[in-house]
Amino acid sequence: MIKWGISSNSHNAALSIFDDDSLIFASSSERFSKIKNDSHINEDLIDHAFSFGNPDEIYWYENPKLKTLRQLFSGQGFTVNENNISKYIFDKTSLRVPIKYTSHHRSHASSGYYTSSFDNAVIIVLDAIGEFETFTIWKGEQDKLTKIYSHSYPSSLGLWYSAMTQRCGLKPNEEEYILMGMSAFGDPSRLFSEILNDFIELSEKHPFKIKYNLHRGCKSWRSDLCSQKDLFDIAAATQKVYEFLFERVLVKSLSLTKSKNLVLMGGCALNCVANSICYKYFDDVWIMPAPGDDGSSIGSVLSHTQRHIEWPGPYLGFDLGYQSSNDEIVDYLIENKICGIARGRAEFGPRSLGNRSLIADPRGDHIKDLVNSVKKRELFRPFAPVILEEMANEYFEMPTSKTPYMQFTVKCRRPDLYPAIVHIDNTSRVQTLSKKDNPEFRKLLELWYEKTGCPMLLNTSLNIKGEPIINDQFQVNQWEQLHKIKIWT
Repeated sequence: MIKWGISSNSHNAALSIFDDDSLIFASSSERFSKIKNDSHINEDLIDHAFSFGNPDEIYWYENPKLKTLRQLFSGQGFTVNENNISKYIFDKTSLRVPIKYTSHHRSHASSGYYTSSFDNAVIIVLDAIGEFETFTIWKGEQDKLTKIYSHSYPSSLGLWYSAMTQRCGLKPNEEEYILMGMSAFGDPSRLFSEILNDFIELSEKHPFKIKYNLHRGCKSWRSDLCSQKDLFDIAAATQKVYEFLFERVLVKSLSLTKSKNLVLMGGCALNCVANSICYKYFDDVWIMPAPGDDGSSIGSVLSHTQRHIEWPGPYLGFDLGYQSSNDEIVDYLIENKICGIARGRAEFGPRSLGNRSLIADPRGDHIKDLVNSVKKRELFRPFAPVILEEMANEYFEMPTSKTPYMQFTVKCRRPDLYPAIVHIDNTSRVQTLSKKDNPEFRKLLELWYEKTGCPMLLNTSLNIKGEPIINDQFQVNQWEQLHKIKIWT
């Protein structure tokens, strides 16, 4: 039986495909439409999905009736037509097949728990907003998921962080990761107490309560603070307040269940600076590589099947195959210091993990500025390293032995040797690479180490700021022509 899971009609749309209980494909819509954070499934993605067979059932990632009520409650108008999902699916696909619905946060929780290796866990879902819920805690035992805590709109930690992103002159629901990068340049102590007191209410019962409805932002807050230093200090204090509240979330979760296994899901799970705090309270942590709404295309199916699946890894997208040898790539990289890789199946989620990557020698003082220039990003933005898994702890203060999906930020032990992959605070968002994670990319890294003595590479997404990651051969050819960077396929 072919099952489609769809998250769409909001932001960052995605489609996943199951053949019975096996996950065989998943991709965000933007990879096919070339529109960043595309909110709708598009024709090219649908055509590709049909190549796996016509779906017998379609699963939708939330409850459209409850969403309509919340949108009415929040002043967005009566959106019943926009939330007519059977019509939406038919208009996009011409399909009339059974559609099954779930709730937004159950979809998040399911995509995390049922792809994990845990038979017991506490599951935290933390995002901007589902239908009404903004933060939930779940208990997972064997194949059963039970919700044990719920926090509702308009109090939302995710909406608050997005509002502060907008306050810093960035695009909300898209550039929160830039605020996270900015935070290392500011002084968090200057505005920490003011931001905490102005926006947050604390109590013993709840980890946090946001005092205001921030759905439309908070641009007017401290409008007198407008210099670059001010914005860096706002970003630093915002991140520090988030980490303070996130730690309270972890403590609350631990108090409600005895499990020392944590599953973290929702858009807030992309805050890799805060994620390392998880290991202060939990022994093992699983963050599915697409923890946001795109990953809920998988969760929409798993919330109904309610069974663990064998996680196939994040390489679930469009397949470009393999044409170039690792020897060619490494020799080119030694001479030219930077190149692109676009081969095999595209990664599902926001991180490039070796199949749609821009890679570079991490040792040169000029490399970081060179790569930021190629990607047309702010020069303060950091880059991540990919390192042989068994050598990671030698170079980084690792919270765990494996971080294959770039989900935790840690201190680099030798920032002087690898300036291209450390931020101003000497931290790095590390990707560890084992033979199992991505065999072909692992062979490339082993060969690089053999020829240079360097066990890591700079690894960033193969895209330009504001554009989706490269997906297909047409984009590869276009990118090479426009940006004069060799891309190996």
